[in-house]
Amino acid sequence: MRRRRASAGTRPSTIRKRPAVLKPKIQPGKRVAVLGAGSWGTTFAKILSDGGADVVLWARRPELAREISEARRNSDYLPGINLPIGLRATSRLDLALAGAEQVFVSVPSQSLRENLILAEPFLAPGAIVVSLMKGVERGSGLRMSQIIAEILPIDPNLIAVISGPNLALEIAKEQPTAAVVSSNSLETAQAVAMLARNRYFRSYVNTDVIGTEFGGVLKNLIAVAIGIVDGVGYGENTKASIITRGLVEMTDFAVAYGAHPETLAGLAGLGDLIATCQSPLSRNNTAGRLLGQGYGIHDVVKQMQQTTEGLASVGPILDLARAKGVDMPIVEQVRQVLAGTLKPRDLAPHLTTDSAEPQGERTIDDEQAHGGAALWGSVKRTFDQLRHSGGRPRGD
Repeated sequence: MRRRRASAGTRPSTIRKRPAVLKPKIQPGKRVAVLGAGSWGTTFAKILSDGGADVVLWARRPELAREISEARRNSDYLPGINLPIGLRATSRLDLALAGAEQVFVSVPSQSLRENLILAEPFLAPGAIVVSLMKGVERGSGLRMSQIIAEILPIDPNLIAVISGPNLALEIAKEQPTAAVVSSNSLETAQAVAMLARNRYFRSYVNTDVIGTEFGGVLKNLIAVAIGIVDGVGYGENTKASIITRGLVEMTDFAVAYGAHPETLAGLAGLGDLIATCQSPLSRNNTAGRLLGQGYGIHDVVKQMQQTTEGLASVGPILDLARAKGVDMPIVEQVRQVLAGTLKPRDLAPHLTTDSAEPQGERTIDDEQAHGGAALWGSVKRTFDQLRHSGGRPRGD
């Protein structure tokens, strides 16, 4: 600060001034941007900042950016959470993206395309772009990484996705958890994982982008089904049946599109499914519970303060399933509840089959062994890997 000159005829003050309070110095780190200041975007900005990165968070609303920067709070989406002192926020995309080596995108999946078009002119050459979203685009059925590759003029090997059992509020409270970073390039996945880690958050890596993304999408649909039966008042047996059969549906679908079945037995599949289905913090579970309690879809959408990806993804996923001949009775019954053609109390996909004959638990008759036949083997390999590597698996 400049010192004020004493006015003519005024004696300089002899009172000793208190020294200015110095803000703690922020450790220099990689410059990164997070686009989207909802609960997950803000939480991930906190993860990165706590890990030592130099983070700028982009919020669409200037007043929200101001609150994050000045009050260190995001009262709309993370009430009661103190944000890191080094975390900055802005409502200007150009400032958020200036010099960012990695860009983490956390906007509603249906608005990704338009947001990328706005961001593209400000993207630094060679920047890694990471999707934090779990959805597919209506109309095209494209995954988020596919939209990024379509819109941005970047090397596909610079695109990554992150998924796992990641309920934002729990992580914002610094409860220990893990996620998986996936990219076609293992080097890119490792570079992102090195930034996305701190004392309460651990990132694993794999190169199965298809399985990682579809795991994050599909578990939302199963969580809506669990919420519905929970809202109806059904107990743990019903929910356990749907979760288990839901994992088979998820695996069959993902493998049909080229995913590895092991991925669906990992953090992006089984891990995310457990967390999303059992937690009242899950937006998809909450939306399903409201449906089960008798609310119509329009009332549910009004009550939800944030985007519920599971509701938006039901139609596109069923279209993709039909294209590959994959049967998804749970998701189909969720669609019927949303359409009002099935009463929530009648949602019991594990009881309704096309044949009265006993059905195999696993889809071992499929010559490609879609999911179910490989599921136990993949789970066993995961445990063997953990046991023989001292708890340090190479990937998810």
